[in-house]
Amino acid sequence: MDINGKKAVVFGGTSGIGKAAVDMLIEKGAEVIAISRDPSKVTSPPKGVTLRECDVRDTVAMEALLAELAPFDILISAATGGERAVGPFLSMDMDGYKASFDKLWGYANVVRYGAEHVRDDGCIVLVSGSPARSCKPGQIAISSVGGAVEAFVRGMAAELAPKRINVMSPGTIDTPMVPLKGEERSQLYEKMVKGNLIERAGTAKEAAKGIIFLVENDFVTGTTVDVDGGWLLS
Repeated sequence: MDINGKKAVVFGGTSGIGKAAVDMLIEKGAEVIAISRDPSKVTSPPKGVTLRECDVRDTVAMEALLAELAPFDILISAATGGERAVGPFLSMDMDGYKASFDKLWGYANVVRYGAEHVRDDGCIVLVSGSPARSCKPGQIAISSVGGAVEAFVRGMAAELAPKRINVMSPGTIDTPMVPLKGEERSQLYEKMVKGNLIERAGTAKEAAKGIIFLVENDFVTGTTVDVDGGWLLS
């Protein structure tokens, strides 16, 4: 796909990996609609970006917005859907575990109400995470959700053809999701990447390059691209 002149809709497009993907799409000449639960946090969007507000869990608002924006060539969701539970499963609050699946429900809504508006030569990209296939202690909820996302994409590929759907799976990425600052932030990331083949956190731009690859490569569907610093091999 030549991204220049294409229309892209990006959920979670105002922060982290989603924002990095938006920036790269703009650089490549796309028209981009970046959607967030709180777009007001972006005071000066880049030229070519339209900001819209929507919660991926709100099916009524989602269906209406996607119908309004139709048609489009590229549909991306990096929206987390809300908080994710961490810690040992046997002592986990089950409401927290269930709430972690808001990410999956959000993605399901994006595909359910967005796929029909994607042009036949277009594509959808979702974001999972390395714990989906290599779960470390305390990550059972994140792993469960990520595994479900990847299974969903594999299953949907045949149903959506000739439209393509893929998933980008990031490892530890330095994004605003971690609220810590300064030395505390550095120490946390050092702990998180210890033992990785590449012992540093990835950048949002590095992860977004995986998304852009899945957009541009017309011979890829139903698959997962890992941008994980060697997480799966650690």
